[in-house]
Amino acid sequence: MTLHAKTFLSLGDSYTIGESVPETDRWSIQLAELLRKEGVDIANPDIIARTGWTTDELQAAIRASNNQKTYSLVSLLIGVNNQYRGQTPEKYRTEFRELLQTAIRFAGGNADRVFILSIPDWGVSPFAQGRDRQKIAAEINAFNAVAREEAATLNTAYIDITPTSRKAAGDASQFAADGLHFSGRQYRLWAEEALPVVKKLLAK
Repeated sequence: MTLHAKTFLSLGDSYTIGESVPETDRWSIQLAELLRKEGVDIANPDIIARTGWTTDELQAAIRASNNQKTYSLVSLLIGVNNQYRGQTPEKYRTEFRELLQTAIRFAGGNADRVFILSIPDWGVSPFAQGRDRQKIAAEINAFNAVAREEAATLNTAYIDITPTSRKAAGDASQFAADGLHFSGRQYRLWAEEALPVVKKLLAK
């Protein structure tokens, strides 16, 4: 096994585990590949993520994993299932805040080694046909506003990939075969957006 100078942990839900796409298409794995091409000696991420998880379910899974490692870089992308299940932004704020502290602990207490990706808009997916897409978009915006505020409080990087996800509307190549989750092609765009921000974090 090749040992790399820098390590990476990616926390999340279906968008991080890459539901319905090959492992190599996951956005965080594509990001690690792009970083290596830029000369950053970083390993592919450890991933704690599962389709359907909300903030509290991710936190419970992290505890159950008993992962005691410290990482050079930690990502957090969570909240779409909170929105999908009709939970409130207030509940999300409390649980997201706790998760962000957990992510910072994994980064050895360094908030500037953690970055957050915004929640993408599943309302543009073929799966959402016939649903109230404006309502979905408004709710996702509300959850993302919470995450952005919490990130700013701790001076943690926040990368807004939601507009990019919305541009996927009507383009079947941007979606996985299940019609709900995004494809590796869309995840590539997220990785490319994250790349310059993450390079700066790792250079600190």
